[in-house]
Amino acid sequence: MSQFTAVFDACVLYPAPLRDLLLHLATTGIFRARWTHRIHDEWTRAVIAKRPELAEALARTRELMDEAVPDCIVTGYEGLEASLTLPDPDDRHVLAAAILCHAGTIVTYNLRDFPADILATHGVTAQHPDEFILHALDLHPGAVCAAVKAQRESLRAPPRTADELLDTLQSMGLAESVAQLRRYIDLL
Repeated sequence: MSQFTAVFDACVLYPAPLRDLLLHLATTGIFRARWTHRIHDEWTRAVIAKRPELAEALARTRELMDEAVPDCIVTGYEGLEASLTLPDPDDRHVLAAAILCHAGTIVTYNLRDFPADILATHGVTAQHPDEFILHALDLHPGAVCAAVKAQRESLRAPPRTADELLDTLQSMGLAESVAQLRRYIDLL
């Protein structure tokens, strides 16, 4: 298991296809994935706001996520929040969790909410999920391809071809990662 640690911001845990890909990647051992109960609360609230009928299923999803990724929940970060400054004070808990668990990266779509100069003072960077996945693919192409294949094979309602899954991921802003993954289409 790699010691490189990434904290997943709530915005990359919803939509489901990106969450599924990140979790499949997390189970490969090429990095340690971390999040908090508060991050769980944020992404599930966003889903329930649009799809209230999924509330019970999301509770089970949270459990499965926590079971699939050993030691994923960061606790005890709350005391750091007040000392941190970010453009959106509601994001301080994500940075606090990253600092506490010695994460190198926060994976987020909201890069403006995590300014590089502020994060650098704590030894943390923020990466768009496309950049994060692309780096993982560059370093561990076999593991990433295996994770994408496992994700595709887990899709049953309806099943997806590799091209269809990649099209879905591209629609989520993963253009560079998908372009590189298409080079390995036969492995997916």
